[in-house]
Amino acid sequence: MYRDCRNLSVTVSSAASLGMLEASVDSYLGMRKDVGDCALALAAADPECPLGHCLVGYLNLHAGKREMLANARQSLEKARACPLTPREHFHVGALDAWLNGNFVRALDRWQEILATHPHDVLALRLAQFITSYLGRSQALLETVTRVLPAWDASLPAYGFVLGCYAYGLEENGEYERAERAGRAAVDRNPQDLWATHAVAHVMEMQGRAREGLAWVDSQRPHLKSCGNFVRHLWWHQALFLLTLANYDGVLALYDREVRAESTEEYLDIANSASLLWRLEQAGVDVGDRWRELAARAGSRAEDHLYVLADLHYVIALAAGSPRSAAELFLEACRNFAHDNSRTEAQVMQSVGLGTAHAIVHHRNKRFAEALEIALPLRQNFHAIGGSHAQRDIFDQLLIDSAIAADRFPLAKTLLEDRTAARPGDLWAWKHLARIASLLRDESSLARAEENIHSLLARNAETNNVALPGGNPA
Repeated sequence: MYRDCRNLSVTVSSAASLGMLEASVDSYLGMRKDVGDCALALAAADPECPLGHCLVGYLNLHAGKREMLANARQSLEKARACPLTPREHFHVGALDAWLNGNFVRALDRWQEILATHPHDVLALRLAQFITSYLGRSQALLETVTRVLPAWDASLPAYGFVLGCYAYGLEENGEYERAERAGRAAVDRNPQDLWATHAVAHVMEMQGRAREGLAWVDSQRPHLKSCGNFVRHLWWHQALFLLTLANYDGVLALYDREVRAESTEEYLDIANSASLLWRLEQAGVDVGDRWRELAARAGSRAEDHLYVLADLHYVIALAAGSPRSAAELFLEACRNFAHDNSRTEAQVMQSVGLGTAHAIVHHRNKRFAEALEIALPLRQNFHAIGGSHAQRDIFDQLLIDSAIAADRFPLAKTLLEDRTAARPGDLWAWKHLARIASLLRDESSLARAEENIHSLLARNAETNNVALPGGNPA
């Protein structure tokens, strides 16, 4: 029995194995590209280290690919065969629950760990990941807030905890505090991608596009060791460019960073699909980019591990494949929704399937039907999981359907709700100005134009930053 750098008892066979375990956890927290190699090396070097096997299993489940489930199951069986501390027993239970699709039970196991071992930063980060996919914004913050009093700057990984805290604050609208925590985390560790990403979220939600561009660009030199999640950061960069209507810059960034490789990773596909959809909504011709993306999305049609991923696959398939491909995927989603034992199947049944149909109707310009389906689901979009920024595409689709269906009073109500929640959202204010003009609502039009002017001026006052192709925003 050994104790790690945070004084937690761990089952390892040697001090060397302990070092490998700590390095693997650090790599996971840092979202580094070497995390898989580190975890596999640990599991091979020390077969009696249960956390090594658990980490390999966790990483296989993170991938969101059905073919990885068998690997995760092997890791689970190996972990079960090891001597276990009570804390390690809960990690094994969490892996088991996650593998079997019970996100809530997995989260309960990590929460039980944190109740008695608040320094288990692996459990903390895993809890935040699953909580995000459960769409529980308040719990994202509460989980970190409960353990934060047990942490201070003397403890290794304190910066990573601040990054988790920043993300939880941001998803609950505590933007100033979130930015302070995120910047403090990055100051401690410039390679903290999760904290960097939390600050980018703040700037996205507040409509601070130029500042967001400058922030992400300033972190670029520190992120060379990061894994594919860094492409999600470039997705945020593309959203800032969209706000500034720099569509050439978005396309260049898409080709150079966001979709530099034709991968099957669900987050890469989600990033790409949401960008292409937004570009088309802005009237931009995206060329044949949908075709490549739809082919990759179609290859993941049997996964059904995250509803958020499935819905982005639908977006890609509806845009870049024959109609039959999207219909076949919808049928697969319907079949999956019948499996009540899996958390995501329940989400698919309650909100995912309807949203998927609305996506297809919208693509086929059947806007009234898309609106009829999506509107009752609006208050439950959070259950799809992911961040507010990721789910925003479904709100935009709903509003666009209302406008395209000539339901202007409804569109105005939806946009007023949106601007109240996100006063820095230039997209919403521009659409509200258009609708208010159509409805001859002079008061709403004046208010929208005032906010548009203010937001454009604020972004114009921020220092210029280099954009793809070398042109300043």
